[in-house]
Amino acid sequence: MDHDLHLRRQKRRRALAHGALAEWRALFALMLKGWRPVARRWRVRGGEIDLVVRRGRVVLFVEVKARAAIDDARVAVTPEKRRRLGRAIRAWRARNRWADEGWSFRVDAVYIGRGAWPEHVEGVMEV
Repeated sequence: MDHDLHLRRQKRRRALAHGALAEWRALFALMLKGWRPVARRWRVRGGEIDLVVRRGRVVLFVEVKARAAIDDARVAVTPEKRRRLGRAIRAWRARNRWADEGWSFRVDAVYIGRGAWPEHVEGVMEV
């Protein structure tokens, strides 16, 4: 195997593992606030939702961003990421008609920095 390809694959695996751990940390923090998991890493062509959680009649679509410094995590939700997240949210709602009537929807973010408790920010974009 090409050495550069091997290194790229290793780096990708580490990034995926780091992201999965960050999502678990975010989910744990949200569960302590009473949110219950509906889906993790929900994917559709052209987008992904890191976490879908609910509490009462509210469904949250959560974007999780982890960086070494929490300030870097806060700026990591780019306009392109917002478009892809919006696309995935529309697809999720189309496929989960149980949440059509009487439910509220919100898009939140959880930012994670090295050694810091996850920071939950409500309403980072319109649904």
